[in-house]
Amino acid sequence: MIRPSQTRLPPLARTLVTLFISLLGAFAFQALNLPLPFLFGPMFASLLAALAGFPLRGTGVVAKGARTILGVAVGASITPLVLSQLPQMALSVALVPLYLLVIGAVGVPFFMKVCGFDRATAYYSAMPGGLQDMIVFGEEAGGNVRALSLVHATRVLLIVSLAPFILTQFMGAGLDRPVGAPASSLPLQELAIMAAAALMGWKIAERLGLFGATIIGPLIAAAICSLTGLIHARPPAEAILFAQFFIGMGIGVGYVGVTLRELRHFVLSGVLFVLLLAVLAVVFSEIVVQTGLAAPLEGFLAFAPGGQAEMTVLAIITGADLGYVVVHHLTRLILVILGAPVFARLWRDRIPPT
Repeated sequence: MIRPSQTRLPPLARTLVTLFISLLGAFAFQALNLPLPFLFGPMFASLLAALAGFPLRGTGVVAKGARTILGVAVGASITPLVLSQLPQMALSVALVPLYLLVIGAVGVPFFMKVCGFDRATAYYSAMPGGLQDMIVFGEEAGGNVRALSLVHATRVLLIVSLAPFILTQFMGAGLDRPVGAPASSLPLQELAIMAAAALMGWKIAERLGLFGATIIGPLIAAAICSLTGLIHARPPAEAILFAQFFIGMGIGVGYVGVTLRELRHFVLSGVLFVLLLAVLAVVFSEIVVQTGLAAPLEGFLAFAPGGQAEMTVLAIITGADLGYVVVHHLTRLILVILGAPVFARLWRDRIPPT
């Protein structure tokens, strides 16, 4: 049986162990010439170590800071040209609410009747929002936090693992696009502005209580800088690879302490739900492709129910229209987050006092 990690190592030592294992994974993937070594290497290395019972621990504020880089990357891609294309995306974006309704109509009964979850846990397991957001709202509604964390970690893990295979084998996309220009080729002034946009955008959004503050805040700040002509490029390649590393490591660390029973129940439930999500994602991406609203690559990435950060990375390395992909994922996340407190209050009020 896989048991929760029992260790007397202090938190810093556990974090250093996690970083070391993740670095080994990155170097191994790079040496074997496997795709996305700085994302998949740390992800699979930390995942295997977590399942083996190693005393892993995330990096906290450093991992959050890494996500701000992707927020800046997205914001820097919002140019006047992208804004002028928003009306052309309107019909495609209008499908996102319908997409979520269908996911809820399929997912909630699946988790309740097939997996035996209570209503609150079923709803927040089904909604493809951010992992932390869904856990917070689900806990407020009286849901099972462990189930929510494992179901969403499994969703992100599988989609991030399968999407590159689908992109390369069935859509002819390459994963070798440069993630950005080298830092040495970018003006120091613009690098400083991007760093300020990342930090200030994150902290202001956090102070305002916005969910997804590590991405949304820097995204808004960088978009303002891009639209006003202060920056003209995405963050450098080194920064994007840094972000990939900590995102991959974070996914694997999510499985620390998982038991055999949890693997059978919660993780298997997540795997089965991903299969249902895959069918729905294919249906909606085909709708936008067949109606001429998007090219196959953009349609697939826009409706793939993965995490915003992970889908941003894939959009960058495949050379997809980042603006199109991000607008759809932002719409999805905003709708999920706006609806979450309503359901949290509804179910919390129905829970009898103890």
